[in-house]
Amino acid sequence: MDAVSEESLRRALAEKQSAIDAQGNAVRALKASKADKSELQGAIDALNALKLGKSSLEKKLQAAVTGGGPAAEGALTREAFRQAVGNTLERRLFYIPSFKIYGGVAGLYDYGPPGCAVKSNVLSFWRQHFVLEENMLEVDCPCVTPEEVLKASGHVDKFTDLMVKDEKTGDCHRADHLLKDFCNEKLQKDLTITAEKSQELKHVLAMLDDFSSEELGAKIKEYGITAPDTKNPLSDPYPFNLMFQTSIGPSGLIPGYMRPETAQGIFVNFKDLYYYNGNKLPFAAAQIGQAFRNEISPRQGLLRVREFTLAEIEHFVDPEDKSHPKYLEVENLEFLMFPREEQMSGQSAKTIRLGDAVSKGIVNNETLGYFIGRVYLFLTRLGIDKERLRFRQHLANEMAHYAADCWDAEIECSYGWIECVGIADRSAYDLRAHTEKSKVALVASEKFAEPKEVEKLVITPVKKELGLAFKKRQKNIVEALEAMNEKEAMEMKSSLESKGEVEFFVCTLDKYETIKKNMVSISKEKRKEHQRVFTPSVIEPSFGIGRIIYCLFEHCFYTRPSKAGDEQLNVFRFPPLVAPIKCTVFPLVQNQKYEVVATAISRSLTAAGISHKIDVTGTSIGKRYARTDELGVPFAITVDSTTSVTVRERDSKDQIRVNVEELAAVMRSVTEGQTTWTDVWSRFPHHSAGSTNESED
Repeated sequence: MDAVSEESLRRALAEKQSAIDAQGNAVRALKASKADKSELQGAIDALNALKLGKSSLEKKLQAAVTGGGPAAEGALTREAFRQAVGNTLERRLFYIPSFKIYGGVAGLYDYGPPGCAVKSNVLSFWRQHFVLEENMLEVDCPCVTPEEVLKASGHVDKFTDLMVKDEKTGDCHRADHLLKDFCNEKLQKDLTITAEKSQELKHVLAMLDDFSSEELGAKIKEYGITAPDTKNPLSDPYPFNLMFQTSIGPSGLIPGYMRPETAQGIFVNFKDLYYYNGNKLPFAAAQIGQAFRNEISPRQGLLRVREFTLAEIEHFVDPEDKSHPKYLEVENLEFLMFPREEQMSGQSAKTIRLGDAVSKGIVNNETLGYFIGRVYLFLTRLGIDKERLRFRQHLANEMAHYAADCWDAEIECSYGWIECVGIADRSAYDLRAHTEKSKVALVASEKFAEPKEVEKLVITPVKKELGLAFKKRQKNIVEALEAMNEKEAMEMKSSLESKGEVEFFVCTLDKYETIKKNMVSISKEKRKEHQRVFTPSVIEPSFGIGRIIYCLFEHCFYTRPSKAGDEQLNVFRFPPLVAPIKCTVFPLVQNQKYEVVATAISRSLTAAGISHKIDVTGTSIGKRYARTDELGVPFAITVDSTTSVTVRERDSKDQIRVNVEELAAVMRSVTEGQTTWTDVWSRFPHHSAGSTNESED
């Protein structure tokens, strides 16, 4: 349901309420005047009809504002669905709160055995899909990072969220989350707000990332937002740096931080990686590792935590050639995209062919488009529902000033649309920042077959004049002037010649400074060059592994009635690719000869590299099926003979009969994706569950 429909429904609801009020007054007037009984009854019937119409409109509006997502089937059941998933995940030890016996710590979780297996399988497929497919250079860098590295990247000064405190208890809350929750609560649950108020709240949500601390504080006061638990008044918002600070070495003289992302380790190693790659571009480096963010108020389980796994790619490319040799492999993919123009005009995401998005300039370049396509394939092959996956373009107020284009792969779950992968063209910002700070040139070169006469941009800051005008800020301004690209420099030259001065944004000071004509000389000189030296641009796909896994849990979870129909059984429909255990082995009854066969099957599965579990408990085969379905195990092998076994597929519950000697090869083929269950079903004899007492009760 798009925003226009929601707005029209709110207007219709307001009109219906006015009609109900008017009709109610008419009924009261008829009663007061002791009107004819039939006339009064007619007025009451008309009032009831209006109320019925209002109830119908409210249901439509509720569906519109909650999106009617299949994961939750409306806002009223989202929490119940989330609770069912969460209870199952914790009970079956997929993940649990860390340090549980001591009461736990918010934002920290332990993965149990099935959770570890799912995570390992996701990361293994990530390596196969990206690192191996693209011949990426994988690195592994320390989590502890010296302060100067993160100073250069901007994290020390700018990696902050705005925080408010409960003025009585001192409890801390993230300011933008409180405002976001208030707006969403109003939009989704208060059906009485006007269309104008609805548009105002949506505008606040759209501009949230752009609010200053003063603007955020003003909105919190305007809406009367208080501390969520105590309802106490809140302090004004103020910045809080999200990095965990530490010191390196016993002296405490080398300040450091636990890294907030893995990317900086790749950037500072660019020079060596470029050499390792034969001094050739493009190339990509990848890293999987832990990152740390001291979240103000972590919540939503694995979606917002203080320690988490990132898988990041830095694809280095010539800024003058962002084509990709394998782009044609993905250009015909079609999926939900949410360009910024649609967001700003209140429309919804729509299905767009990737090639059209690139050719029309919606996506900035081929390489960025290629990685968007590869991310789509990665997520859908994991088991993410393509109907609940969209690629949303960053609005102008969300993007860093240096970024050329940014898209987020957002997955819908019971918490709404969650950013799980960021795909950004970061231009040359990171390498330039580390070049300036370290004084080591992180550059690439292109050798010319013949020397070329080129016009070279020459920027000469007049340090004496800049020193007199800006004193301690002189160094920042000199560095910013020298870092200008040709377009920026020539625009400055033109403005200085026509106006005598220009306002110039200095990113390291985060402010504009007035540059006068006598402070800088900008010219072009002709010279012969044998090579072009440049700072590469970087395309960065960054994957929040915990978020992807949680959304996968929700997308794969469903319930179905037991055979007797007296209870609902939980099932995770994990694809074999990510399932924590690929198959289980059940001797039908506790019989020595069947257990010997089960042990032999286990050995053959182990030799084939197939994870499995033997269940020799005396419970019914149906209960054993239910236990493994709840873990998301795709195949169950029942040993009911010494020469052949039945193989049951989890979701269809269909069964086939396979000879013991063939079993490991069949299981390997179907669990590794070399063949499908449909293929196997067509090749082997079918088996009826009732024929050997294999009741699913």
